[in-house]
Amino acid sequence: MTAADQQDSKWTVDSVPILSPGKHRSPRQGACFMEMASFLAGEPWSDNPGCTHPLLSSLARLVNDHTSDRSRTSLATLIPSVIGLNGDGIRWYAVVARSAALSVFEDAPAERQNALAVGLLTTEQILADVDELPVGTVSAQTRSALAEVPQSAAWARNFRTGSKITPKTYLHRSA
Repeated sequence: MTAADQQDSKWTVDSVPILSPGKHRSPRQGACFMEMASFLAGEPWSDNPGCTHPLLSSLARLVNDHTSDRSRTSLATLIPSVIGLNGDGIRWYAVVARSAALSVFEDAPAERQNALAVGLLTTEQILADVDELPVGTVSAQTRSALAEVPQSAAWARNFRTGSKITPKTYLHRSA
């Protein structure tokens, strides 16, 4: 390696923060997933940058902080994919919440599947309301996930019988 190559290599290592758990005051101290997204997006250093929806940012921080160093390194390739994923309104919250729940539903411990099933059905209710679909409309993805765990699906349907959540309550408690 030439001196110029070493200088370029040093510049890269010194300039790009290393992913680690928690919040960091500056890139020199490391970066969480979302701090790195703010860095790559050219935004001010933040773990809640404007380039990504707040709910997705929250989810990314949780995953970053609760995964191993080895797995966190694998997450780095996903950072560019959250830059620009933003929107407003309850529909965005519901879509992010549904995607997150569906991604872990099948592998979640049985005691968590009931709560996830309730969350999925609640999210589907919100999406049906927003999209002005008939009451009880459920996406194919959610229907398929619930079919895999019929006991949790039945429990969730029974739990939700007669209940309807308002968008304000959904944003505050569910999403």
